[in-house]
Amino acid sequence: MRIHFWVYLHSWRSASELNMLVGAKVGGATPLVIACRNGHYDVAEYLIERCKADIEQPGSVTFDGETIEGAPPLWCAAAAGHMPLVRLLVRAGANVNSTTRTHSTPLRAACFDGHYDIVKFLVENGADIEIANRHGHTCLMIACYKGHIRIAKYLLSLNADVNRKSVKGNTALHDCAESGSLHILKMLLGHGATMDVDSYGMTPLLAASVTGHTHIVEHLISAEQGLVSRQQRIDALELLGATYVDKKRDMVGALALWKRAMDDRFPADGSDPIPKPKDIPRIEAYDYAVEPSDAQQLEEILADPDAMRMQALVIRERILGPAHPDTSYYVRYRGAVYADAGRFARCRQLWHHALDMQRAVLPPLSPLTQSSLYSFAELFSYMLAERARPPLRGQISLGLLHFIFCLMSYSSAGVVRGLFEDIEPVFKKTLSEIERGSALLQSRLSLDREQTLGTLQRVLVISLHLAALCARLLDHNDCSEHDRRNIEKAVYSLVKLDIKVRQGRSALHIACSAEGARSRGGSGAWLPAPGDAQPCCGALVALMLRLGAAPDARDADGNTPLHLACKLNPCPKGVVRALLAHGAHIDTVNYEGETPEEILKASQQSLSSIVNPLQYTSLKCLAARTVKNYKLPYRHVVPQCLHSTIITH
Repeated sequence: MRIHFWVYLHSWRSASELNMLVGAKVGGATPLVIACRNGHYDVAEYLIERCKADIEQPGSVTFDGETIEGAPPLWCAAAAGHMPLVRLLVRAGANVNSTTRTHSTPLRAACFDGHYDIVKFLVENGADIEIANRHGHTCLMIACYKGHIRIAKYLLSLNADVNRKSVKGNTALHDCAESGSLHILKMLLGHGATMDVDSYGMTPLLAASVTGHTHIVEHLISAEQGLVSRQQRIDALELLGATYVDKKRDMVGALALWKRAMDDRFPADGSDPIPKPKDIPRIEAYDYAVEPSDAQQLEEILADPDAMRMQALVIRERILGPAHPDTSYYVRYRGAVYADAGRFARCRQLWHHALDMQRAVLPPLSPLTQSSLYSFAELFSYMLAERARPPLRGQISLGLLHFIFCLMSYSSAGVVRGLFEDIEPVFKKTLSEIERGSALLQSRLSLDREQTLGTLQRVLVISLHLAALCARLLDHNDCSEHDRRNIEKAVYSLVKLDIKVRQGRSALHIACSAEGARSRGGSGAWLPAPGDAQPCCGALVALMLRLGAAPDARDADGNTPLHLACKLNPCPKGVVRALLAHGAHIDTVNYEGETPEEILKASQQSLSSIVNPLQYTSLKCLAARTVKNYKLPYRHVVPQCLHSTIITH
């Protein structure tokens, strides 16, 4: 049926029309790319041999939910495991070393999913086994990571470089240690693989300890191997014990590993001891935990699960260092567990420590820092939501019970002050991150300005999220004048930054737009009160306006915050009223010539249902509109100071 369709097309199309047809893209992919991705041999053969389709023209395809950009037909066939199509394309002259936009070759694609026959065929037809993708990952590395023993063995037989490093410094041995394939690990060692360190200072041994592959660790530290030093063996056992605590939840197993490490530190044969470092600072977030110095102290902490968990965090930070992602990840993980148990104070302590570590070692606007900041915002949102949610009839919700316990930890100064004192330090760190990002943009050190602006906008959304929580506290009956001043001072520090992000939008633009709602998959990022479905917070907008945010600031499309608010459906009435009350013009036109009222009409909404338009229409506005509507000359007629008023209308 497919061949009949193409024969029909070929019979009445001219050569130029046919070339245009077979080269056209639907969803980013040409007909040949689609045929190769889905294994339609007859269609691909017809396109190549009869329609003379370009066998190198790339397209966009999806594998396992991920979109691959710039994928040539041969890459698609190899990745999907369609051997007949791979043969057809190679026979037609396809470049066996063509790459996707991320520099992945057809050979690497075949290695990823374990298509051994395709790997062998491509190599026999000139595929280069050493071409790496943009991350520096080679075919051998991906085969080791995915555990494809047969492919790894074949590549090693071709003398693949076993010690080649990726951009981040990891080798095939690192990938093998992380995936847990002991068979491949032994092959790599037999071909001369060495225990190199990556950019985090991690050896394959430590990589196996972090991921919890005990069999890999035991093989590497065994005495007959002679691959590691005594200190490296001790670190591996202690780190593996920390993984047992946090990942496997095996306290007894962790203690056994720590005991082995302790015996190695203080051997019974009288060898020189290797005591634990003495200059490790005690950290408040870890309850000032100190690592045990002998077996008896180790036994004592087994009776205290919390002490075991803190030991795991202390050990991981000492061995991996604060720059390693797993160090902050497990600190945040432990904090989340405490939050689930209603122990919010412990959660905040740990998360602040993780955030401080990240900000000290990571570049501005790092995704890891963003994640930590947003976790705080979600925690505070949950706490406020539980305060506002009434208990179920006849019982009290677990979340509300947790919140009550949290309130008991606050001083007698009141709920608002207690909550604000929790939010304020996070808010300050968020604003500091915005300032760091702005400095990065101004220094022009950013390689991709648009991407940096987008990242900066996401952090700005988080700051607005926190500011919205502060704005909601102002309505609490426990809010004193002192608390009010402190909250206003905090939010003013955001307004004063006068930050501009994508499309030249200000913080007020973002607060009045849908960006916040979209930032978390469409959920209410501005944390409206229960029952309020509006995606942005009128209380926050009103507070920002009162503190000096410009209501008539324009973005790159000429939209004011009022324009963006009116684009929401349903339109947030409180936001519109607040903007108009603080001087926003109801009839300002954007660069498309649209007024906020016209934008509302386009979505079947009415401005008159929100406010009385006449109340916000001045005689000056009517006069400016008349001049514009009738295209009256005004340049040398009206005073210069009124020209901007006419232009905005």
